[in-house]
Amino acid sequence: MSNPRVLCLGEVLFDCLADQLGRNLEEVESWTPYPGGAPANVACALVKLGTSAGFIGAVGEDEPGNELVHLLQAVGVDTTGVQRHSTAPTRQVYVVRDLAGDRTFAGFGNYDTAEFADTRLQAEQLPHLLFQEADFLVLGTLELAYPDSEKAIHRALDLAEHYDLKILLDVNWRPVFWQDPNIARQKIQEIFKRVDFLKLAKEEAEWLFDTSDAGAITYRLDSLEGVLVTDGENGCAYCLGENEGKLPAFSVAVVDTTGAGDSFLAGFIHQVLQHGIQGLRDTETAKRIVTYASAVGALTTIKPGAIASQPTPDEVATFLATHQI
Repeated sequence: MSNPRVLCLGEVLFDCLADQLGRNLEEVESWTPYPGGAPANVACALVKLGTSAGFIGAVGEDEPGNELVHLLQAVGVDTTGVQRHSTAPTRQVYVVRDLAGDRTFAGFGNYDTAEFADTRLQAEQLPHLLFQEADFLVLGTLELAYPDSEKAIHRALDLAEHYDLKILLDVNWRPVFWQDPNIARQKIQEIFKRVDFLKLAKEEAEWLFDTSDAGAITYRLDSLEGVLVTDGENGCAYCLGENEGKLPAFSVAVVDTTGAGDSFLAGFIHQVLQHGIQGLRDTETAKRIVTYASAVGALTTIKPGAIASQPTPDEVATFLATHQI
């Protein structure tokens, strides 16, 4: 098997989704576990679209960890970069959903957020060979909250710069993972200058930049090749090279929004690798790339679970042929 073109570093976990909609944590009667974790979601979605991807992260030497590694391998994700921790458990996140299916992260059961295996990712164990052959590194920010995994993030950035990978940061702000939001903002902002592409939800953009204008964010940082700002059912805004635009969302019957932004991101990277970075300089190509990404994200919301619901290239093509935005 050839080395993956995209490396996704971060967490793989179980999202335990509330079976009863519209209830808070204490009122939920039962939960259904779905594999997730933003970087793992992106890796799986990429492979399903036809772009090779590898996952780098840490899980426990426990049954949930075994299940997640087997799932990644079954999808076709390269797991060379997966580390196993002998005592720390694999993370499970409890997720409540409102009546529309939108989710809120509600906690970690009986564990403190810093006790899970993903926080123990070791910088010195990152496999250099993966970086030598790859084109893209995709990072989240949750690993910045913990000392070991923070070192691993910075080591991965060093390796990506050394081997000339494009670096994409998905902010993926989740307050429940952090002790102090001010420290979170500072640590996230420190790595902006090291990345080529930035993806944010609208609320994250406003929190970090006091604006959700993709062009304004691009010009303010002055080192980025592209910014994507997603806003759920309201669509997305982008600034790619000199091309700025906004696209409304596709109209679909939403069942579960978990992982939709991750699928959007996978669709974007998949298309950039198909068209080449230079394709982003062309107005129509840039718009087509973001439209494709939006379709991948929309299709992920029509079934439950972040990974199980990800579409194939044929499903995306059929959807784009029959849906307009």
